[in-house]
Amino acid sequence: MSARERTDRPIRSLVVSGLYPSRTRPTFGIFVENRLVRLAASGSVLPTVIAPLPWCPPGLEVRPDWRDLAATPREDVRHGIEVLYPRYFHLPKLGVPAQPWMVFRALWSAVRQRLARGDRFDVIDAHYAYPDGVAAALLADRLDLPLVVTARGTDLSSIAREPLPRRWIRRAIGRAQGLVAVCAALARVWEELGAEPRRVRVLRNGVDLALFRPLDRAALRAEAGLEGPVLLTVGQLIERKGVHLVLDALAGLPGVTLLVVGDGPERAALEARAARLGVGGCVRFLGTVPHSELPRLYNLADLFVLASSREGWANVLLESMACGTPVVATAVWGTPEVVAAPEAGRLVATRSAEALRSAIAALLADPPARQATRAYAEAFGWEPTTSGQIALFEEVLGEWAVRRGRAA
Repeated sequence: MSARERTDRPIRSLVVSGLYPSRTRPTFGIFVENRLVRLAASGSVLPTVIAPLPWCPPGLEVRPDWRDLAATPREDVRHGIEVLYPRYFHLPKLGVPAQPWMVFRALWSAVRQRLARGDRFDVIDAHYAYPDGVAAALLADRLDLPLVVTARGTDLSSIAREPLPRRWIRRAIGRAQGLVAVCAALARVWEELGAEPRRVRVLRNGVDLALFRPLDRAALRAEAGLEGPVLLTVGQLIERKGVHLVLDALAGLPGVTLLVVGDGPERAALEARAARLGVGGCVRFLGTVPHSELPRLYNLADLFVLASSREGWANVLLESMACGTPVVATAVWGTPEVVAAPEAGRLVATRSAEALRSAIAALLADPPARQATRAYAEAFGWEPTTSGQIALFEEVLGEWAVRRGRAA
């Protein structure tokens, strides 16, 4: 269909992403939803989301690690966007080689029902290269539709290093008409894997500048009963996020309080580590916090700390800066593209407790003005990303129409 024929209606995108929130996991993959909500609000794109989930075997739905997955509805509407949650069979670790096929089967089953009722789509928009992007490439072949795949971090920085996923991802690259990376570092990996540079775009994540804004820090601290310097870290409690290193750094920062937001398999070990280091009384493990409540916590803190070993584009950094709170972060992958000025904070070249402690102490002693940190973040609104995504879809659909015309 030509651009002229589509001028009277939005582009109908079929979004494929296992990283997507649900009513039982409202913060999981929220960065994908945040981008999509802005895209839909533009009026230029009408998305339908398929977010495949692993099937929960009978009897395991009572376990904490399966409960939320099992309770996810098969269909829902979030922010006016229809979301489908089909299940696929997957054995953790053992099922990784077959995962794209299993995800594809779930996608095709869900799409076939939509086609039967008369739904039609213009483009497939996949987020996360493996297995989602690979399965979406199989679906694009089945539906004869153009494909755009967005890489977000670990999919290219880690998974693509494994031989079998690497071959699968290269196949998806060959099928895709557009490839997106959330930072330039990941864009380079697309090209290293064989992508034509002209097909690769950097469309970074943005920040909600209305939600994340400076608030009265003194009043919030009084309400929370906090005194002295306060650090904050937000993320899954897994080794890759480096909370253990932040705890080690805290041991050499007397009088400093650390707030830890998030949950995960490392929580018990991290609580034990804090006690062993003698900083248990200085650390508050807050668990999972609704996205809408994060601005209050960013505003409580003097500094935000992120000690990850890998990051594509860490939204939490921009969220903190939009609240006027500078950051200390490890200089990995896309993070140097986020923290690129003194008013944003400091980067740590070595991922160690000592380097983190030194950077934290220096920034606490000489912080940038909150207004300057906020002003830096204001350059990262969602508008350029939304317009860039629409332009990419238009380009891909235009090329696809020419290609189909030649084939006819």
